[in-house]
Amino acid sequence: MGRYRTPQSEEKYDVVVIGAGHAGCEAALAAARLGRRTLLLTLNLDLVAVPACNPSLGGPGKGHLVREIDALGGEMARNADLNLLQLRLLNTGKGPAVQAVRAQIDKLGYQMTMRRTLEREPHLFMREDMAEELVVREGRVCGVRGRSGASYAARSVVLAGGVFLRSKIYYGTRGYGFAPGGLLPAVSLAENLQKLGITLQRFKTGTPPRVHRRSIDFSKLREVPGDPEAPPFSFLTESVPESYLPCWLTHTNAHTHRIIRDNLAVAQPYSGGSIKGPRYCPSIEDKIVRFAHRERHPVFIEPEGPESDELYLQGLSTGLPPHLQERFLQTIPGLERVEIIRPAYAIEYDFAPPSQLKPSLESRHVGGLFLAGQVNGTTGYEEAAAQGLIAGINAARCVQNEEPLLLKRSESYIGVMIDDLITRSVEEPYRVFTSRSEYRLLLRQDNADLRLTKTGYRIGLVDEERYRLYRQKKDFIDGERRRLQKTRYLPGGELDRQLTAWGSAPLQHPLSAEELLRRPEIGYRRLLDFEGIRPPRLAPGAIDEVENQVKYSGYIKKQQRAVEREARHHEKKIPPNFDYERALHLSAEARQKLARARPDTVGRAARLEGITPADVSMLLLYLERPALLNQPPPPRPSPSRGRENK
Repeated sequence: MGRYRTPQSEEKYDVVVIGAGHAGCEAALAAARLGRRTLLLTLNLDLVAVPACNPSLGGPGKGHLVREIDALGGEMARNADLNLLQLRLLNTGKGPAVQAVRAQIDKLGYQMTMRRTLEREPHLFMREDMAEELVVREGRVCGVRGRSGASYAARSVVLAGGVFLRSKIYYGTRGYGFAPGGLLPAVSLAENLQKLGITLQRFKTGTPPRVHRRSIDFSKLREVPGDPEAPPFSFLTESVPESYLPCWLTHTNAHTHRIIRDNLAVAQPYSGGSIKGPRYCPSIEDKIVRFAHRERHPVFIEPEGPESDELYLQGLSTGLPPHLQERFLQTIPGLERVEIIRPAYAIEYDFAPPSQLKPSLESRHVGGLFLAGQVNGTTGYEEAAAQGLIAGINAARCVQNEEPLLLKRSESYIGVMIDDLITRSVEEPYRVFTSRSEYRLLLRQDNADLRLTKTGYRIGLVDEERYRLYRQKKDFIDGERRRLQKTRYLPGGELDRQLTAWGSAPLQHPLSAEELLRRPEIGYRRLLDFEGIRPPRLAPGAIDEVENQVKYSGYIKKQQRAVEREARHHEKKIPPNFDYERALHLSAEARQKLARARPDTVGRAARLEGITPADVSMLLLYLERPALLNQPPPPRPSPSRGRENK
């Protein structure tokens, strides 16, 4: 490639972000808030931050991500709290590790308030243009060329193109070269990425139909109300709406399933094809085939906004043509007279397998290029926003030659997600779950601010006022833990009568308040009321955090010890130029996979597919004794002929 010259008309930026979905918005805001001159490129400014599918955020794992984005200084949680239609706290019958907030949001309101936030960010500029080419010189990105003919010089680029790379939308078997919102797919950019050595593969997903409120018979549905006690997403939000809009529940039936099963041949692309779709958000066609024994499947009817009559049918993603969509919907109780506003569609798109990324989300092929969101083979607004935040932070730090922000598996679900993506193959769109974390009791949604606010402050995304509130909350929790340990109760006092009223056994010997709080039937608020203590006005969740830390202290200490044990070996750095070909004591398969993946730590090497504990032990030995490189393994003893003859 010849020497690249900057044309006189070229606009210069520190960071250019391609795509204004949930990943792009977080990336652009992070880079701009870190003081970098940032450009956000999008095909249509009216579709900034559009929730293209369901009008909801959160749930197990996903809600944890939203809380972590907030703790680091991101925007998704605050923006969601400004546009709440309903909040619920899920898994309340289980432990705090798997409890999670889920919210219905005003889709149009979410877009409008996010766009306003982007427009008011001093270092952030927005431009409507289609990115067609990354300009690369000597292995590093140095700009973007748009379809408009404009060129944008950049010292780093975040690609957050969502499902737009060579996207194709299907209504039944009829496919069209379009992206969501009727926009054109990014064909030239996909071809450009491949020329730069970036491998692309194909995924698919789909959406349910949207229907008109007036066509629904709500008397046949079960109302699903919000939870007035559920906490908001952001640790800064002080109040939520006093009343919520309801959702409703109905179910499919045998008649519904028969219509769908009889028409699988025209539901294209269907799960039987070679292109993989999301396992955890399957189409209704997938459900009736994979779960043929089930007589019905739930359908949640969700509002899209307080002023909108458009309703979303959660659980009915389909690739059937519109006339068949209407036919099977009319078999569902409450939907007999249904009017479809937006037919469902299926979509295929290119993604870049994330094993091509460094832990910072920077491309291994092109320096200064960061990838975030569905382009990395993930699914979900929350996963996209979390990746966008990290990519934006690291793109900004890359401009200043600063070390990237790398979050560990033991400190965040963001760290779990990124580690999973870069070390394991993505055979279907990746989705975060609490079960993906081996340290989920440490990574509760209620303590995300205690885990990550200090990091956000250190890198410059959390301001002084927010950091002061974090310190105030932390000091209260630490002080209360000390007070509970020192406060002691004796048998035979007023407390015994109160314990009996609470259904708890009277004291047999002196107990500290902390020991008492470990009893399942004793809550921290009950104890405060008994003691006549009115806690100071604090950030939401401080009271619950004290209780969780006390009640689960034994399990928490056990997981912390496990983290420390693993850290001694698994956080050991591997030099980027480590020559695996000389590590002859490793198996041939291990040498090939390690050389291809180039993990930066022993822990990431251990999580690669096909790497055995013996390989990890040998790798540690090589790192401690580099002189072993190039030494051949001892010859394997040949079996004795005498013994064979015996």
